[in-house]
Amino acid sequence: MIKVHHLNQSRSTRVLWLLEELGMRYEVEKHERDATTRLAPASLGKVHPLNKAPIIEHNDIVICESGAIMEYILDQDTEQRLRPEKGSKAYYQYVEWSHFAEGSLGLPVITSLLMQMEERSGTNPMDGYIAKELNLDFSYIDSVLAQQTYFAGDEFSVADIMMTITLEIAGSLNLLQGRENIARYLANVQSREAYLKARSFG
Repeated sequence: MIKVHHLNQSRSTRVLWLLEELGMRYEVEKHERDATTRLAPASLGKVHPLNKAPIIEHNDIVICESGAIMEYILDQDTEQRLRPEKGSKAYYQYVEWSHFAEGSLGLPVITSLLMQMEERSGTNPMDGYIAKELNLDFSYIDSVLAQQTYFAGDEFSVADIMMTITLEIAGSLNLLQGRENIARYLANVQSREAYLKARSFG
C-alpha cells in the first residue's frame, strides 16, 4: 500500500486526488504546518531530506516531487488510466502541461505568493517581470481551455491534477480575474468526487 505524507494546504493534495481517481488503496500520515511561520514541520525531514510535501513511501522506495510521484503511481496502475497513449498528440500535451504546472507557471505564482507575504513599499524590479510572466501564462492557458475541455484534449488526465492545484494557488492570490475559461475549467474539475475526497484531508 502506498503511504502518503500529506502536509495541510499543500500540493500533496495532488497525490491524494490521483489515488482517489484510480481507486487505489493508500494510507495517509498527516503533517501540520507551523501556525506562525506556515513552514513544514521537522517530521517531514525524517522521511526525506528536503523536508517538503508531497512524499510517498512504497516498496522501500521514497519519492519527493509531485510530478515524479504522479508518474510512479501511474506506473502502478495496471489499467494505465489518466495518461494518454504514448506517442499520441494527447500524450505530448499531457507531458507539456504536467511540466508547465511546476515550471513556467509555478515560478511566477509562487513568487507572487512570497511577494504578498512580505512588507513592501513602492515597486520592485521583480514586479514587472512577474506581472509579464503571469499575463503570458494565463493568456496561454485561457486560450487553450477555450478550445478543449482538458489540458490533454477531451479526456481528463494527470496533467489536469497537476495544473489545477497550481491554478488554485493563483486563484487564492487573486491572479485569475477575468479568465473565464479557466474559471469554467476549475468549476468542472473541482466537482469531481475524487477531488472532493482529496480536499477533505485539508
